[in-house]
Order: sequence, then C-alpha cells, then structure tokens
Amino acid sequence: MTDKLSQAIDQLSRDQAAAEHADLVVQIKEHNRLYYSEDSPFISDAAYDQLFQRLRNLEDSFPELSGPLSPTQKVGVTPSGGFKKVPHARPMLSLDNAFNDEEVREFVLRVRRFLGLEESETVGLIAEPKIDGLSASLRYENGVFVLGATRGDGQVGEDITANLRTLKEVPIRLGGGDIPKVMEIRGEIYMSREAFFRLNQAQEMAGKPPFANPRNAAAGSTRQLDTSVTASRPLSFFAYAWGEVEGDLGASHIAVLERMKEWGFSVNPLICKCNTVEEALDKYRLIEAQRASLDYDIDGFVYKVDRLDWQERLGMVSRAPRWAIAHKFPAEQAETMLLDIVVQVGRTGALTPVAKLEPVTVGGVVVSNATLHNEDEIARKDIRIGDSVVVQRAGDVIPQVVRVIEDKRLADAKPYEFPDTCPVCDSHAVREVLDAETGQLEAKRRCTGGLICPAQAVERLRHFVSRNAFDIDGLGHKQILAFWEEGLIKSPADIFRLEALNRSGEVDLATREGWGALSVDNMFDAINQRRKMELERFIYALGVPHIGRANARLLAKSYRSLGDLMAAGAAAFTRDGLVYEDMLNIDGIGIKVADAFIDFLGEPHNRQVIEDLAAEVEVLDFVPAETSSPIADLTLVFTGTLEKMTRNEAKARAEALGAKVSGSVSAKTDLVIAGPGAGSKVKKAQELGIRVIDEEAWIALIENA
Repeated sequence: MTDKLSQAIDQLSRDQAAAEHADLVVQIKEHNRLYYSEDSPFISDAAYDQLFQRLRNLEDSFPELSGPLSPTQKVGVTPSGGFKKVPHARPMLSLDNAFNDEEVREFVLRVRRFLGLEESETVGLIAEPKIDGLSASLRYENGVFVLGATRGDGQVGEDITANLRTLKEVPIRLGGGDIPKVMEIRGEIYMSREAFFRLNQAQEMAGKPPFANPRNAAAGSTRQLDTSVTASRPLSFFAYAWGEVEGDLGASHIAVLERMKEWGFSVNPLICKCNTVEEALDKYRLIEAQRASLDYDIDGFVYKVDRLDWQERLGMVSRAPRWAIAHKFPAEQAETMLLDIVVQVGRTGALTPVAKLEPVTVGGVVVSNATLHNEDEIARKDIRIGDSVVVQRAGDVIPQVVRVIEDKRLADAKPYEFPDTCPVCDSHAVREVLDAETGQLEAKRRCTGGLICPAQAVERLRHFVSRNAFDIDGLGHKQILAFWEEGLIKSPADIFRLEALNRSGEVDLATREGWGALSVDNMFDAINQRRKMELERFIYALGVPHIGRANARLLAKSYRSLGDLMAAGAAAFTRDGLVYEDMLNIDGIGIKVADAFIDFLGEPHNRQVIEDLAAEVEVLDFVPAETSSPIADLTLVFTGTLEKMTRNEAKARAEALGAKVSGSVSAKTDLVIAGPGAGSKVKKAQELGIRVIDEEAWIALIENA
C-alpha cells in the first residue's frame, strides 16, 4: 500500500483511484473494528490518520467514490453483538483534524467567514487536551443516571450502563442545582499511566497477556460482559461535551463545563478559554512540551468555539461539527537519500515530480516515494538528486520532502532542471498564466498533447466511460488500452462506432483472447444503453480540467442544453461581453473554471470530439428537480449586507431550496435580495424590472419552505 499512498492523486485514473479507494475502505473498516470493537489496534493512531486522510483526499478529487457507506461518512464502527444497541438521540460526531498552526488559523477564519464576523469580534475558543481513551455518552433523566453508551458508529452505540455504574467518576445521581430534565454528558473513559502499569503487572502475574497501551486497556476494561471485571479495573472519566439536553444550558461552553463540575463530574484541569487563536496555539505548545509528564495519554489538542449560539449556527458537516477541530501532534520525520526525480503525467496533463527515495521507515510505514508537488517547490527547497533529505508523513498522507540537509550535499550535485516537454509524448509543457497583471503562473506545468498524448488519451477515455460519466460496463482499463493501442478507439465517439466496425468484418472481437460472442454482445448492449445521456454527465465525461461533477452540474443547470452551452463557450472566447460575465457570475464557477472550459472549447480538436459525440449520442437537456419551494428554479442575487445570516448561510439555504445563486444582475435574474449598502445591483435590477426584496421579506419567503 505504501507505493499507492506515495502516488500523487492527480496522477491517478478513475479506475486506479476506485481500486485504491476500495482497498482503503476495507483496511480502515478492519482497523475500526480492531480499535472500537476489539480494543486491539494493529497500527498507530498516526498511521490510521494517514490512511483516513488519503481516503478523504481521494474522495475530494473523485467525489463519485464517496457514499453513505464510506468511513468518511461514519464515525467508529457498527456495534458488536455482545451488547444491546442504543441509538444516540444526537449523533456522536468525530472531529476534523488540523496538523499545523496554519490549519488551525484557517479553521478560525472559516468560522469568521461562515458567521460573517468583523475582525474586531473576538472568537473565544475552548482549548483542551485530546484524551486518548474510549468515548462514552451518559444519559441522566431528572438527575439520575439511566443509560450509558459507547460511540459505536456515531448513530448507534453499545449499552454499557452497568459497566459505567462501576466507575467512581460517573455520578449515579447528579449533585448541585439547576439540572436539566434530560442531560447527556459525553466524555472520555481513560486509564492513567500509573494505573496502566499496575494493571499490566497484575496481568503478567496472572499469566495473562499485557495490554499494549492505556487506551486499549481502558476500552477493553469498559467493554466487558462481566461487570465485575470492569469494576476491578482502575478507570477514570473526563467530561467535556454533551448530547441531548432538555433544558437551558446557558451561553458558553466553558460555563457548561463549570456546571458539570458542580454536578459531580471530573473535568480536565488543563481546559481553558482562549480569546485568540494565537493564545490557543501557545497553550498547545505548552502542553505538548509537558506531554510526557502527564499521567494520561493525549494525542493532540481540541479547539471549540465557546459561544453556544455560534455552535448552533455553525452546525455540522457529514461526520464532524464546524465549530470544533482537533490539532494533532506532529508526525514523525526521518532522514534518507533522494535517489532520483521522476515526472509523472496525469489525466489532465499535469506534470508532477516524485522523489524516489532510499527506503526508510516513517511513522511505522516504509516510505520509498515522496511528492515534490511542483517545480517551484523543488526550486524553493533547492532539492537535488543525491541529496540527503528529511521526509515526513503528516496531514497529507502522501510522504513529502521537508528539507534538504545541505551539509551532506555531494560536491557534484546540480540544481534540478524541470522538463519543458512532456516525458510521455514530447509535446510542449506549459504553465498557464493565472494573473495577467502580475504574471503569476499556475503551479502545475501541463502537457499540451491532449488526446494525442498516450498518458492523457487513455486516461481521458477511461474517465469518459467511468461510473459517474458514461458508465459503460465491459470497458475497463485493459479493454480501453488494448483498443486504443490498436487504433480502434482514439476518441470517445469511436466507442459508439465500434459495433458497426465489428459488424463490417474489419475486426472480429469475439475471436480474440478473453472475448466471446456473449461478452461482445453485452459490451455493445452497454454502449447502446448510453446513447442518451444527461447534460451534466456529458460535460463531466469530457474531462475538462477543473470541471468535476459539481461544476459540470452548475454549467448544466445554468445553460440547460448542449447547444446553449456550446454557444456560450464560443461567445465568451474573447473574454469580454455579457456572455463571459454571466458565466463568471455562476456561483461556484469563477475565472479558473470558466477559462478552462472556454479554452477547452477553443481547441478545434476538442470541438470536433463534441460534434462527433453529438452525432452518436442524444444529450438530454437539464431538467430541474420538482419541488414545492417558492424559489425553486429561480436565479437569485444577494447584494448589500445581510444582518440575520451570512452570505454563505443564505446561499446554502437558497440552493437547498432549488434556486440558483448568481453574483451579478442580468436579464436572467429573477429576484434580488438587498440588504443595507446595496447599490448598483439594485439600480440595475430596477432598470430591468426585476423584483427586489429586503432580508425580512427573504426570510419570510423561505420560512416555511
């Protein structure tokens, strides 16, 4: 698996990504089972994080691989059969991870952007050590402990009420006052290092195998069918969060933690409130330095937005809250030698340099390849073949070269010269200009060979027939490559001409090794079933750089038909006029995507590909989903300052109700929502006779939708 993790994702074909994704899903589910159900993990937390992050990166690049069964959409593992299953009233979410200071700062910036906060507004954070134990939820009704559960898969856990009753730090009845009628306390069951040492001594004296670490000991002790075993184990509990609550908690996270202490729970004494992100990072570094001296294991820090009303507004994504993040401690590094630099060519023509390394173990995994990202990164770090380098595996599970050890550099080492031609087809390789005024270039150099470049042609054809594109069964990597090498399929339209070619007698596929009459007929049936194709899938299948499924849908939703889309691309080629402006104002498109699409259509051979396809395939117009929403299928423009929700919140709500959101007013606009400070857009809307409403009317319009 190491070689797979080392390969840059943008170098992977859809089939390669799908195969690796399937492999990772199997691995991660097994590691989840060992960790959550057996309490006997096979790999380190850092190694698990690397596998999980690789899976997430694959799904970011190939969204079609994601689904409800993916580990990225779930937390933990389905409960075992040894305990009664207990549904959580509110999901027990996991946390997204940050691996450096900048990612933590970006987390706070995301919070600010989402909530629309001014720079002067303080974002108070709760900073707390991330305890390495077993998560549990404790339900109290009228102050009495009635149910305890493990995290399980985040939706359903295991009933461990009887076991939790044996823990001294789990109150059976809450003390103090002002106790909500229903209160779910969530926290971590752990074992101190001293207690762990004593337990392992006892295990060895009894001739039993010792536990690997305190986390395993705590989890294994808690999940005992015999409660007397749990009662005999030295377990502790830190409370740090809550689930379902029937009653008022107050205004801040830190205040709730203080109430938990009054009710009789142990709350980690190192938890503190920080008024700035830098203060929180200072706390992280302080505790990291003291980590070895603590009597319990921690593997990082957790930051939470303190204000509860902000937590409510921020909400959550699939498996994690937007208002919290875990800051993991740094990954391990190792020194090795860089033996060579190999440039790989991906489906979109991107040239990616990969370092070939003397194999070295980093974080428990043998590493022989590492990404060098791009030519600017090589130049910035002055990386040369033969250098001794420091390699690490951190947030991005692809190993990376951190720095060169210059005092070990060979005397004859020469600066690396990045190729300006494609190593596969020898076509010119160029860097796009991102900003004409500054001359800023795109980080990646790309081959201009397109479909004539074998590295791109075969991968583009494979992409064309992939599941979320034309989804043609029977045309996998092996078949596409063989047909391409023989000249039978050079462009997507050739796929639909293959049956006629076979019937003409020019080729006889049924007589070939691995084929037969039935398999050939099945392939042709699969091809013919795709002679009608939805516009958004057709666009995605073309493999235009920067246009994945989401952007393909945005274009289809905006232009509705292939003819209108092609006409818009041609009219926008000069980058001036209303057509180009309208394309840029499709919310979510922007200059990079618009220019990529226009440039794609500007190439005669690409237009020919589309025209040839249109002769073989009926491209269906985009039909909006039916909905009773009052704004379904309308094009909206938000302008001015919204006071009751941020622009992001308003946009998310509008799109969820079936509307399109644009950045500028045009004849296609149906409704303008104007807040204080609105100017030219309102004036233009009035000139065009477009309805304009204020934020109050907007909220009333969608209130019951």
